[in-house]
Amino acid sequence: MFEAEAHGLGAMYETGTIRVPKPYKVGELPTGGSYIIMEFIEFGASRGNQSILGRKLAEMHKAGKSSKGFGFDVDNTIGSTPQINTWSSDWIQFYGEHRLGYQLKLASRQYGDSLIYERGQRLVKSIGKLFENVVIEPCLLHGDLWSGNISSDKNGEPVILDPACYYGHSEAEFGMSWCAGFGASFYNGYFEVMPKQPGFEERRDLYMLYHYLNHYNLFGSGYRSSAMSIIDDYLALLQA
Repeated sequence: MFEAEAHGLGAMYETGTIRVPKPYKVGELPTGGSYIIMEFIEFGASRGNQSILGRKLAEMHKAGKSSKGFGFDVDNTIGSTPQINTWSSDWIQFYGEHRLGYQLKLASRQYGDSLIYERGQRLVKSIGKLFENVVIEPCLLHGDLWSGNISSDKNGEPVILDPACYYGHSEAEFGMSWCAGFGASFYNGYFEVMPKQPGFEERRDLYMLYHYLNHYNLFGSGYRSSAMSIIDDYLALLQA
């Protein structure tokens, strides 16, 4: 887990855009367990300026490109759930299989939830319609951007940490926005650098679905209704 975290922090650091703690070393402790050593950043009193955060995040997405397609050099974790990052040249296939599909299988195995699995798989087969006329480039994503992973340094510059990095569609970065408190100034700052693509609003819940499913698998049934509601709404919208 620490090796993958260091790999993600290093990739974000190398873009030279938004501030992240530089990773120095990971290893095993002689007494058992592991460690990660990273740059110490003294946090400021607030989460920083939302507009600057949006702009800096967009700059990272613009700078962090991959010639290998969608995925990452290592698998990592989203919370404590494994996140599979096998490279793919097809974003719709990658997101359907390694993001939504993986979580749906987990829910089926863990809870015997055949209903969410069956409806979710129907949705996975239909999501291509949501990406018509959209240019999807592999961008370096933080992958788990919620309020607990966003801060600022003592100069007020935004800092992001504790990533679940991979190269994916830039819009997938907003999948945890229901836990991030992003305001209008954040999105305005972001879209000044990375223009909004057609159908952005229609895809928004699709990217939240991955994280709602993960919360269902990690924390239990309190998140099931949110996930199921998104699935049912898309099945109706797409007539799937």
